[in-house]
Amino acid sequence: MIVVIDYKAGNLYNVGNALKYLKADFTVSGDPAVVSQADRVILPGVGSARAAMESLTEQGLVEVLQGLRVPFLGICLGLQLLFEVSDEDNTPCLGLLPGTVRRFDSSQIKVPHIGWNQVSGLDVSSQPPSILLKGIPEESFFYFVHSYFAPLVSPFTLGKTEYGSWFGSVVAQENFHGVQFHPERSGEIGLKVLQNFLEVQAS
Repeated sequence: MIVVIDYKAGNLYNVGNALKYLKADFTVSGDPAVVSQADRVILPGVGSARAAMESLTEQGLVEVLQGLRVPFLGICLGLQLLFEVSDEDNTPCLGLLPGTVRRFDSSQIKVPHIGWNQVSGLDVSSQPPSILLKGIPEESFFYFVHSYFAPLVSPFTLGKTEYGSWFGSVVAQENFHGVQFHPERSGEIGLKVLQNFLEVQAS
């Protein structure tokens, strides 16, 4: 069973519709007992890092998420929460990836970053591409909506996007995966990313 985490925020409706389209068996829950028994977990994200982490803490989900051994996908804010800390209200996050999530410089570019943008694979010979991008052409366009961005952290950054400067738009660490864009709002190519996640083998 796929569990889409309900933490009183997040784009649950669109994510659910995308999973229904893919004929995936899923449930929406914020119950730690349900999440801990999931075959794979999706953490969607809309809103602030502080509010999200407070909600996850109140629901008893932080340690559950940190201890997951099944495939996990963080979307948008869900990707950002994988890192150690967010500059948004100086919020401690899940700490599964090293680094700090920072805000775009509104004196240089329009914030938030909204719209279609490209994802590039990092050209590192020792780094295999993300399984999420299997069958996805290089420089494909996806839909973004965010004001904060993840750092480029080797070897965990497996896709990057340029907006003012380069930031991490696809990350992975063992069973944990994250995308900064919204696959559920990115048309057929976004659905392909979600399908790839559904096919990730549990370790």
